[in-house]
Amino acid sequence: MDKNEILAVLNDWNSWRTEQATGVVRDAYLGRLEALLTSNQVITITGPRRAGKSYLMRQMAKKLTEKGVKKENILLVNFEDPRFSTLDAKLMTQIFDVYKEFLSPTGIPYIFFDEVQEVEGWEKWVRMMHELKKAKIVVSGSNAKLLSRELGTLLTGRHLDLTVFPLSFTEFLAFNKITITDNLDIAGKEAEIRGLFRRYMEFGSFPEVVLSEQKREILLKYFEDLLVKDLFKRFSVRKPQVMKSLIKYYLSNVGNLTTFMSTERFLHASADTIEKFAGYFEDVYLVFFVKRFSFKVKEQEKSPRKVYAIDPGLCNSVGFRFSENVGRLAENIVFLALKKRQVLNPELELYYWKDEQHREVDFVLKDGTKTNGLIQVCWNLTDEKTRNRETKSLLKAMDELKIDDAVILTDDYEAIEEHKGRKIIYTALWKWLLLNDGVVL
Repeated sequence: MDKNEILAVLNDWNSWRTEQATGVVRDAYLGRLEALLTSNQVITITGPRRAGKSYLMRQMAKKLTEKGVKKENILLVNFEDPRFSTLDAKLMTQIFDVYKEFLSPTGIPYIFFDEVQEVEGWEKWVRMMHELKKAKIVVSGSNAKLLSRELGTLLTGRHLDLTVFPLSFTEFLAFNKITITDNLDIAGKEAEIRGLFRRYMEFGSFPEVVLSEQKREILLKYFEDLLVKDLFKRFSVRKPQVMKSLIKYYLSNVGNLTTFMSTERFLHASADTIEKFAGYFEDVYLVFFVKRFSFKVKEQEKSPRKVYAIDPGLCNSVGFRFSENVGRLAENIVFLALKKRQVLNPELELYYWKDEQHREVDFVLKDGTKTNGLIQVCWNLTDEKTRNRETKSLLKAMDELKIDDAVILTDDYEAIEEHKGRKIIYTALWKWLLLNDGVVL
């Protein structure tokens, strides 16, 4: 590419002449990124496609200018722009040279590289720029393992990570112009909040989906982008139909136990292939697997795992019908809330619990060496038999793990029950999500 072509692309992505759209600010992520930028490290932003990484970069660029950084001292590049024909380290050098020639930045500029994993050899270029102190660098990507492997090899101890997920429930409410600051807000807006929670369960929380009327169409487009750009292309998949069937199988079975062997019989593909593909899905933040709790590592590895998806909207669009699977979607939403908590606290481990009598508890929380939390999700407690089964399972796990307090998350039932010194707290799921997000209840 010649200089003018590169400059034309850069002009379209930067606010040097025209302000760029920055979307709805997500204060928690923006504050975290701002704090990380004060370090002398390369910052990596990872997370699923369309979760808001690009907008976070733009918001950070805007905040820098508001704090006095000249616009010319900030460079944003999106490597998924189709006008970039050859993606390699040479192109990165060309881009930086054109930027310096035409913008004449002073001091050490800020560089934001979006979807950097598209560029062959990017990590060597970033390391060189970092070691020579030529720029403060933030990179983003939609593949966790790719970024961590490449940075881990060349930038050990020189990078800090930030993982961006689709909207939390509190953020979802803010995108729908509902602000929760105290309990009076909750009491006054409860009917509206509950109505929005149903939409949260059905269509998920990808930012663009939340703001659009064409929710299902956008979700289906996301799914195709995940398949083509993040999976088929990135991993040179030779069995795309098998992979597509496996994704649909997982998205239709969130909250269920699964093994590679059992899936092998269903898809007529080898367990090795299924295990490899499942690893790819985790790499691009599409699905996650939760192991059974056990003090024996071997037993953890041999037991079936529970599968969860990055977004309930994808499950409803690609997998099953919303009305028939509300309970499993509720469980998936709890998993995502706990997963976001885990990102902030790397010591936190998530498991499910199951004993020899097939009694089961959805989530065991282990913080460091301490097992300190049990959560059961039971959407509808009107059936006495179901309620007794869920309660007995929870009490058995509490006894075994020596936990005094546990939670059952429901549609709307709320109560506190004492059982021989053990306490079970029944809480509406939407309220628990607000509490998990730090809203006082």
